[in-house]
Amino acid sequence: MNFLFVVCGEGLGHASRCIHLGHYFQQQGHSVHFASYGKAYDFIDQHGCTNLHRTHREVSLEGEDGFFSLKKTLWCSKWIVFDMVRSALRVREIIREHGIECVVCDTMYGGVIAGRFCNVPVVFITNQNHFNGPNGTTNPVWKALNFMIRRYIRLATHIIIPDYPPPDTVSEYNIIVPAGEEQRYSFTGPFLELNPEGYTYGHECIFASFGGEPYKLPMYQMLRSIADKRKDLTFYVFYTGQHLPESSDNFISHGYVPNIYEHLARARVAIVHGGLTTLHEALLFEKPVLVIMDPNHPEQQNNAKKIVDMGAGTSIDGRTVTREVLELKLAETMAIIPKPFRKEHAAIHGRKNAYGIITGLVENRYP
Repeated sequence: MNFLFVVCGEGLGHASRCIHLGHYFQQQGHSVHFASYGKAYDFIDQHGCTNLHRTHREVSLEGEDGFFSLKKTLWCSKWIVFDMVRSALRVREIIREHGIECVVCDTMYGGVIAGRFCNVPVVFITNQNHFNGPNGTTNPVWKALNFMIRRYIRLATHIIIPDYPPPDTVSEYNIIVPAGEEQRYSFTGPFLELNPEGYTYGHECIFASFGGEPYKLPMYQMLRSIADKRKDLTFYVFYTGQHLPESSDNFISHGYVPNIYEHLARARVAIVHGGLTTLHEALLFEKPVLVIMDPNHPEQQNNAKKIVDMGAGTSIDGRTVTREVLELKLAETMAIIPKPFRKEHAAIHGRKNAYGIITGLVENRYP
């Protein structure tokens, strides 16, 4: 079979999980194409994926003062309808040129339209179809987004949630399965393709990774100020953008690394921004996490709440964080006993579950 993965280029979580899943399809003898843009395109290319195509950006995530800004994102994405049309036309071109039999869209909406026009099955991968703040708070913008997104993804043949089934669903507060559509949603488990037993473990560093967006730089600079004060702690910091603070004896700056897991395995705690893929990785390596919540990013806020509920880490609101508060929160996180999670992960087989669903749609279409 011939599959196309259309991957959102905002952040690297979408690309990372699609690489894992795409490799599994290739191991089963299928042909796999990838289409993306921006840093995700570069990330997929760095992992040696062949059949890689550029597509058009649909939305521009923007921020300021170290955090995501919904207002700036909406303004910079004001031409989203036209951008989605351009994205759909590009994906349609790839489908026709390469004889694609199924389109797998990871939070890329133009690919859904393209797949429907080309009459091939469309699988939509997402870990958020519902926008709300902590404890269910909402606003008119989120209500409008909820209505439009859930209506739109009805066009997909099937929706996959790459997360653990309840009660361990990290994205629990970001997902609502509409009544009557239960058969169209599947909680497959994560797509992580790794054996955590194959790494050397330790507690020698503080692992920190917030992605490569320029507006995250103030948070890295705050960590550097802590490192300058606390010479008893060593920070391994990962950032795929430019202008990361220079390394020191206990603040080691990294750009792209071929295998970030070997660094995570040696960490005492992981400081992250609350993206689903990163939280799954921390759970699998059994590292307590400190989530610095983006004050305007409801998905990360809700993921952080679930992590705290699970006893797997702590969180702090980015609106109030200072160097002193962050240092205290870090000490609290280091005192947490890691949550055992490898057996739960090993019993799920997320890639295999997703593979069965996706290939089944093609087989039923071409019996």
